[in-house]
Amino acid sequence: MSTKGLGILYGILGVVLFSSKAVMVKLAYQYHVETLDLLMFRMFLSLPFYILILFIIRKKRPTVEIKTKDYLWLLAFGFVGYYLASYFDFLGLNYIKAGLERIILFVYPTIVVFLGWLFFKERITKVQTTAIIITYIGVVVTFWNELELVGNEALIGGFLVLLSAITYASYLVGSGWLIPKFGMLRFTCYAMIVSTCCILIHYIFSGDWDLFQYPLPVYGYGFAMAIFATLIPSFLVSASIERLGASNFSILGSLGPVSTILLAYIFLAEKLTYWQLLGMLIVIFGVTYLSLNRKRKALR
Repeated sequence: MSTKGLGILYGILGVVLFSSKAVMVKLAYQYHVETLDLLMFRMFLSLPFYILILFIIRKKRPTVEIKTKDYLWLLAFGFVGYYLASYFDFLGLNYIKAGLERIILFVYPTIVVFLGWLFFKERITKVQTTAIIITYIGVVVTFWNELELVGNEALIGGFLVLLSAITYASYLVGSGWLIPKFGMLRFTCYAMIVSTCCILIHYIFSGDWDLFQYPLPVYGYGFAMAIFATLIPSFLVSASIERLGASNFSILGSLGPVSTILLAYIFLAEKLTYWQLLGMLIVIFGVTYLSLNRKRKALR
């Protein structure tokens, strides 16, 4: 298989596995597990593997000098990108369906454009403005029916997942210049370790220290999230970006909402209305339109 073919295969697998996380969270919530406990299971069960990978690549030195401020930025982005984004996402899933969660999270490329304009004075083009408007029309169409069905819960859940999208977009915008310094593998491992430490600190102050009270399936879902929805896809996505480039990979991200909705239909019996399906298609079109424009811009 060609390098491009492998990149597409890795990207599809990574996106689908990442998308399965929301379904696993909803399945675990059926056993009334606390949000912070579930997040602890996910991060701590994946932590040994990231430490092992760091040990394996320890002799591979960075090609550029890494300064103290780089490590400080790494701490900040590990806190924002993996701890806060995950925590807001897990909280939001208490209130909304897995399919809706993925649709809201999928708007993060438009937030990246906003943040680039806000902090780096990057101009927002007419094409980007069009894509952003289309995307948010899709979100409104998707959410309107849900708001009528479950009221304020959908609003609370949607807001929390939107916060997750904002923090993840902040991580993408800010960490882009650090990844070449540390290397993709080392940066990902460090960021995940920082996130795990943040969750532990949070748990020290807010947890009930009763992690062994749950039925066996909860720990099974925690392990599955750690391995199949965190560890494996994090490196599949890295491998895909390495072979295809970030612009091409972002197009594959369109599979995220679709795969989540299909998995939620199979495992959670979640059903979306025709209006919600229409909204999903509008969101996917808007983000794909934005991604394709970036790709054309990069080729010029």
